[in-house]
Amino acid sequence: MKQALVNIFNPRMIVAAMAAMMLLALAGCQGGIDDAFPKAQAPVPEKLVKRMKAKDMDPASPILIRIFKEEDKLEVWKQKRNGRFDLLEEYEICKWSGQLGPKFKEGDRQAPEGFYTITRGQMNPKSSYYLSFNIGYPNRYDRSHGRTGTHLMVHGACSSAGCYSMTDERIAEIYALARESFDGGQKSFQVQAYPFRLTAENLAKHADSQHLEFWKMLKEGFDQFELTKMEPKVDVCEKRYVFNWLEEEGRSFSSSDACPPATMNPNLLSAYASYRQKEDQTFRKVMSREIARARLAGKDFANLGPSSLTIVAKGSEQLPPPTPAPEPEPQPEPETAALTDAAPPQVGTSQAAGETAGAPVVVSDQGGGPSSEVAASGEPATVRKLPPTIDVIPTPAER
Repeated sequence: MKQALVNIFNPRMIVAAMAAMMLLALAGCQGGIDDAFPKAQAPVPEKLVKRMKAKDMDPASPILIRIFKEEDKLEVWKQKRNGRFDLLEEYEICKWSGQLGPKFKEGDRQAPEGFYTITRGQMNPKSSYYLSFNIGYPNRYDRSHGRTGTHLMVHGACSSAGCYSMTDERIAEIYALARESFDGGQKSFQVQAYPFRLTAENLAKHADSQHLEFWKMLKEGFDQFELTKMEPKVDVCEKRYVFNWLEEEGRSFSSSDACPPATMNPNLLSAYASYRQKEDQTFRKVMSREIARARLAGKDFANLGPSSLTIVAKGSEQLPPPTPAPEPEPQPEPETAALTDAAPPQVGTSQAAGETAGAPVVVSDQGGGPSSEVAASGEPATVRKLPPTIDVIPTPAER
């Protein structure tokens, strides 16, 4: 008992306890543990603030990150006030581990590839590598394939053992951008980790890789983001990624089970199907050229099966049907005017809009003004409400 009392009143223990209490008080008063670590509270650089203003971005709007191994690039995209994402900054990756291709197991020193979700709880202001955030590997797709691994990060200190490593200065900027978005209400942000930019040309150049089918699957999400500049909805079923599928009411996605009945936004479906067809044609042309070059160099491409000669991933040959428009809401019965001998309106007078019985004007699916479309009878057509749309913006090559 006496020894215990001596320990309690040990000056070193008292100082340590007081320091801990001050740290907790600081975090409690100012809203979070990040506040106790100045490097985690570094402001967003002024150059980025000015760029946000020029691009019509709210400083607290959501972010999205894309990583490209072969190019050694990490992109931070930020949502504009029109709801689209635009590239805010591109950072050079200092180091990443392993080769092109996904991570399979703990200890293989391979940096992950795929689609990952980062919440505020995955941000680490106390990182031994300056600042960091956990990628969230393994995700649902990885787990469905029995893949293992822990503590896969994007961090500072320019040192990697399965992670994506940045300089301290770069991770500080990325961390600050994520922090501001979380403070602004974003619940999580998406990280899209790719081997390289998944163009048809690049895939054809890597067609002899054992990871080709995996990369073709990732390309579906890559392409749909390129088309819409909106974060893709990512799900996993039948042990594969699916993007922007809308499951039927009462159904859900299960990583290893059969995909549920689903549809896709008609605007996106039409644009993506057309774009995929063009990309497939490009892929086949480049593949023919690459095979010819390989043969001249004495390389044998005989191991390439029929699936290697198309850009369409296995299981994605058939796209979901378009989401049907909801049934039009019942319209109230028009009041029937009593037949009278009243004279017709005089020439030169006008009827107020809507006076033609039972003929409301068409409303565009974008919520715009009335359309000039009329029925064959000459009467304005009935209102037809469409589901929310995903407008597709031109690809860089089409602008």
